[in-house]
Amino acid sequence: MKKNRMPFLQLFLLFIAVLITSCETKPSKPNILFAILDDATYSHFGAYGCDWVNTPNFDRIAAQGILFNKAYTPNAKCAPSRSAILTGRNSWQLEEAANHWSYFPQKFKTVGEALSENGYHVGYTGKGWAPGVAGEIDGIKRQLIGKAYNNKQLTSPTSGISSIDYAENFIDFLDTKNTPEPFMFWFGSYEPHRAYEFGSGIEKGNKNLKDISKIYSFWPENDTIITDLLDYAYEIEYFDHQLGLMLEELENRSIIDNTIIIVTSDNGMPFPRIKGQEYELSNHMPLAIMWPNGIKNPGRKIDDFVSFIDFTPTLLDLAGIENSGMQPVEGKSLSNLFYAENSGIIDSSRDHVLIGKERHDIGRPEDQGYPIRGIVKGDYLFIQNFETSRWPAGNPETGYLNCDGSQTKTACLDAKANKDTFKYWAWSFAKRPEIELYNINDDPECMINLAENPSSSSIINELKKQLYAELKAQSDPRMEGKGYLFDQYQYADKSGVNFYERYMRGEKLKTGWVNASDFEEL
Repeated sequence: MKKNRMPFLQLFLLFIAVLITSCETKPSKPNILFAILDDATYSHFGAYGCDWVNTPNFDRIAAQGILFNKAYTPNAKCAPSRSAILTGRNSWQLEEAANHWSYFPQKFKTVGEALSENGYHVGYTGKGWAPGVAGEIDGIKRQLIGKAYNNKQLTSPTSGISSIDYAENFIDFLDTKNTPEPFMFWFGSYEPHRAYEFGSGIEKGNKNLKDISKIYSFWPENDTIITDLLDYAYEIEYFDHQLGLMLEELENRSIIDNTIIIVTSDNGMPFPRIKGQEYELSNHMPLAIMWPNGIKNPGRKIDDFVSFIDFTPTLLDLAGIENSGMQPVEGKSLSNLFYAENSGIIDSSRDHVLIGKERHDIGRPEDQGYPIRGIVKGDYLFIQNFETSRWPAGNPETGYLNCDGSQTKTACLDAKANKDTFKYWAWSFAKRPEIELYNINDDPECMINLAENPSSSSIINELKKQLYAELKAQSDPRMEGKGYLFDQYQYADKSGVNFYERYMRGEKLKTGWVNASDFEEL
């Protein structure tokens, strides 16, 4: 009998060793650091080849993780974009939350709430889900992404940069965490949202007008606009610096290896024809993700199309939450992309994304929106504008309120008065045709509408057919002849309700996000 004990013991020990090894190779529930800029276009980061914005920490995350080349928000405006992130559902699936400044519907639990209910320490600093009213459930105020950590303040370097000390508030958050529990922290920078301190990029960011050799062709080129762009760049760099401080804190606490760090923006830059619209530069977002314990073969660049609705199922998947109590999500987990080893296209089914919008800022009669649906597939962006009689950036007489005030906006508005420069006004503010089609590989600025060419009819029909089929499957009210519902949802900032009618009656209303000169006389 003694002769048989040794092989059995050896087999038992081998089994234990294999079991331990397998446990070591499978990551435990990761911590989550979700860092989101407020209004930044994907191409203005070093990892994407920009040489006039310095983003060493974003670039580090890309180099030590994954850089996504085709990440899109479904809706290029703050609140609806963040709603999609937190629910895993497209705008048209979110009732009131499809709109900017909405009352967040009770029926939609967020991923932050689900993580909190399943053992995660959840909180945020800076801008969370906003602007809007999160509401209450059973008399308790909702915390869509946990408790706010904003007590630590600093002297900001410019008048346009928030005084919230993001990094110190992250430390406060970590200090309140019970040792064994994982965390989810949302770093919501207020940068590079407007307004900027004009000239701060040059005066405080050590930038130079010569740093930018070319600007987008839909704006007039002058030193004022370049200065505006350099101020924008400086604020992105401020975000990146704060991000770097958070990475240092994770390293100091030896918890960075099992922390998944997601860095993106909510929508494109706050400049005419970008933020609040649905063009390539509006919806195409920066995205870098690092997770030392989980991502295989770091340093990869992935060309699969991914949408913001993919974040929620990804986080639920990695946290091991099968019964979240959330409404069904439309997105797909990104985890298979993390565990792959190649660059390029990993999942051939990820060959497109859907985009769209309803009401953003007010300023049209009856608080109407500017409804759009679109699809990005392959090299093409197809857009359908449903209400072409409306002004896409808001009415002229009420200041084009869906375009933030700036030196660049002023230059484009001033261009309207001269027939030689009128095109700069038209590209950003004029009414648009029902159908637009762009080859975003050849024309990322979306300047040549291929829908005007009869030879594009087949690709238009193909993309429209797919778009409509998916929207119907997702129960988009606009596909059921009920698009009016989005305009009927009340604007949650009561001071702005019925803005157009009140303004036209002569009432003095606050519009701090635009300039007085933006309002045109009829």
